[in-house]
Amino acid sequence: MTNKIQIFDTTLRDGEQVPGCQLKTHEKVIIAKELEALGVDVIEAGFPISSPGDFLSVVEISKAVKNVTVCGLTRSKKDDIDVAAEALHHAKHGRIHTGIGSSDVHIKHKFKSSREQVLEQGVWAVKYAKAKGYEVEFFAEDAGRADLAFLAQLTEAVIEAGADVVNIPDTTGYCLPHLYGKRIQYLFDHVKNIDKAVISVHCHNDLGLATANTIAGLTNGARQAEVTINGIGERAGNTSLEEIAMILQVHKDLDLYTNIKSERIFEISQLVSSMMHMPVQPNKAIVGANAFSHSSGIHQDGFLKHAENYEIINPADVGVSNSSIVLTARSGRAALKHRMELLGHKFEGEELNTLYENFLLVADEKKEVVNNDLLVLAANMLVLAR
Repeated sequence: MTNKIQIFDTTLRDGEQVPGCQLKTHEKVIIAKELEALGVDVIEAGFPISSPGDFLSVVEISKAVKNVTVCGLTRSKKDDIDVAAEALHHAKHGRIHTGIGSSDVHIKHKFKSSREQVLEQGVWAVKYAKAKGYEVEFFAEDAGRADLAFLAQLTEAVIEAGADVVNIPDTTGYCLPHLYGKRIQYLFDHVKNIDKAVISVHCHNDLGLATANTIAGLTNGARQAEVTINGIGERAGNTSLEEIAMILQVHKDLDLYTNIKSERIFEISQLVSSMMHMPVQPNKAIVGANAFSHSSGIHQDGFLKHAENYEIINPADVGVSNSSIVLTARSGRAALKHRMELLGHKFEGEELNTLYENFLLVADEKKEVVNNDLLVLAANMLVLAR
């Protein structure tokens, strides 16, 4: 089994389902080109039958990128697959992503169907899509809550029908990581033809477990991760591309890797945030404004002595220019001395103690002490010294 993890980015499909985040076709093309430069393997460009805009976006993205697979989403319906195939006509590498619900909740209450009918419909859809001449990925929607024996039966059947990739989504973000990992392992143990397809994981963040579940799936044999930039997506969002890429880069003990050019992560994060009008929360892992900021005195002192005391990622590795020392009432003398030296002022001993006492008076009044405040404090110290 390969150790390469394919990165399937669905920012332009699942990510765009966030209310208020809809993009125009030319904006999607800009992001798609950046995703290609980032090193993703697959771009899910849209759901072609859903609207003329989505159809056009898949067409134009197919024309714009060459070194990445372009994917169009469909239901297990003839018209959906026909329209997706037409939209992918210009793709150098095209993929139809078709599927159907696999949990009893979806089978009974969404499709008003039976397991037998769902199995038959899924197999038919894969065969029909495969005949279009593209790669085919099958999604077993709500696989996180599906009966395991049936999920294995469905997986085996669609692989036999020609599926190149089988997506095992935790559609509702229900699973716990160890149980989702066991779910993937169960398929490897019970699907006899599983070596004929790539198993993919697509996790949602309803319980804040999307990234953990994705890693659990990968360590149990899945070799494609379905992700979005900044973790945007339906409801609470999807697995974050930047988190998966950097977890695998930092944890070399997992012996898994991607083709992501990590130094481009921050730039595309900012681009997607700006275009979709979706701010990145400050404490967001990897790309948040505070991801490489230090405000606690103990942390600042440790960081200034040796960055790896408190940073497991070099900010430059994700395209961030440098770490930052934020001066607040929680900061210590080491951070204050460091910032003053950057401003051209050196204080030691009792002089530093006096400066620090004055600094705390300012810090108690303000959320953050900035350089102008420090320059005033330094000037006051010079006056006192005369």
